[in-house]
Amino acid sequence: MMTHYLACDLGAESGRVMLGSLEAGRLTLEEIHRFPNITIRLGNSIRWDILRTFDELKKGLSLVAGRGIPVTSLSVDSWGVDYVWSGLGQELLAAPYTYRDPRTDAPFARALDTVGREKIFSESGLQFMALNTLYQLMSDLEQSPELVRHSEGFLCIADYLNFLFSGIRVAEESLASTTQIYNPTRRAWSEELIAAFGLPKSAFPSLVPSGTVLGPLTESVAEETGLLGCRVVATCSHDTGAAVAAVPAGEENDWAYLSSGTWSLIGVELPAPLINAETLAANFTNEGGFGGTTRFLKNIVGLWILQECRRDWEKAGTTWDYAELNRLAAEATPLRTLINPDDPRFLKPGDMPEKIRTFARETGQPVPESPGQFTRGILESLALLYRHTLTDIEQLTGRTIQKIHIVGGGSQSRLLNQFAADATGRTVLAGPVEATAIGNILVQAIADGKLSDLTELRRTVARSVTVESFSPSGCPDWESAFARFETVRAGK
Repeated sequence: MMTHYLACDLGAESGRVMLGSLEAGRLTLEEIHRFPNITIRLGNSIRWDILRTFDELKKGLSLVAGRGIPVTSLSVDSWGVDYVWSGLGQELLAAPYTYRDPRTDAPFARALDTVGREKIFSESGLQFMALNTLYQLMSDLEQSPELVRHSEGFLCIADYLNFLFSGIRVAEESLASTTQIYNPTRRAWSEELIAAFGLPKSAFPSLVPSGTVLGPLTESVAEETGLLGCRVVATCSHDTGAAVAAVPAGEENDWAYLSSGTWSLIGVELPAPLINAETLAANFTNEGGFGGTTRFLKNIVGLWILQECRRDWEKAGTTWDYAELNRLAAEATPLRTLINPDDPRFLKPGDMPEKIRTFARETGQPVPESPGQFTRGILESLALLYRHTLTDIEQLTGRTIQKIHIVGGGSQSRLLNQFAADATGRTVLAGPVEATAIGNILVQAIADGKLSDLTELRRTVARSVTVESFSPSGCPDWESAFARFETVRAGK
């Protein structure tokens, strides 16, 4: 018997409503509705147009209902750290900031000076980034105290949209674990950090594990969309948590995952958090995964750099699609110009090609001149950063990594996949592209009783998708390039 589920899958660039149909141990996916996930300028701030996002998701629900498809449940997943304030009878008190808004720089520095890295990391186990929810909340307390005082609390993006669909105000653990105010060992909000930063306890919603059934779709949404008899589930509401759940790996411990998209999230799945002085020094993170697992990973900049270059070229009058950029990169000179993708200048928007040119001049390298040279340099540098990060993971966990499962939109770049194999010397297994939507849907299937656990979920993925394998070429030029890359990273 076929069962249908909906994944409302939100990324930094776009959102989709995906229909998943499960029958005889296999999943088929259909994209129902896709829309751009845009930001808006409000004064000097950068915000998400969250009500437009909600409206677009409802359009997707209406399209499914119009086809008469009986949907068992739906769930929203999104990026982490960003959130919405609501309450006092109002579903929205202010348009939510985006994590790229610079308002958190000062609170971040102040938090490290006052409470300190050791205390924050011992409580949260999370990688330090100025964009984390903790520093956003500090900014709100300082700049908008009335907003905080008059709200019922905050909800991260996917939790907020699940609230609009169900009327249930809760925080799902995988998404809460991205805030740096969540204790992954106790699987609870950190009372110590809440107190240390003077945050109101009342602002923190109740926590629920991944795969919690919240309840039926609200009457108003059901009536508006025509989607009847549908429940709302909090799956792995963090997009990377859902993507990692959908990695088609076996039960061995010889693999790492790489969720490749705007960000590159690279790590391993552990049974428990790994919080010690070494992981603090290496700035790794411990985030919640399905079934109480820990996603031990490093969050590094990904295809954002190329996305920004593409936007800047488009503003200048030339539009390149990613397939054409990859073709031009394949024809460009190998390992000509390397950058450090982790350099802070590349994390913010604004004339990315010029930032790369400046970096090349500062490090005494040839300045890229064509889109192919820019693209190749970005992809090669990302692959070399993958190698550096995997070496750290092996040292910190004691594991030997032989395979890299690359999932997400970035897995469509066969050139980047081959570079990753060449740079790391490991086999790369690429796919599924729609890992986040698949993980979202199959966790719903577990909540529905159609699948039993994470192992069966991954077996279902393996039966349902095609994975492409990339083997290292053994080209010695990558070894000398890695030595150059490490010098560039060190700023020498």
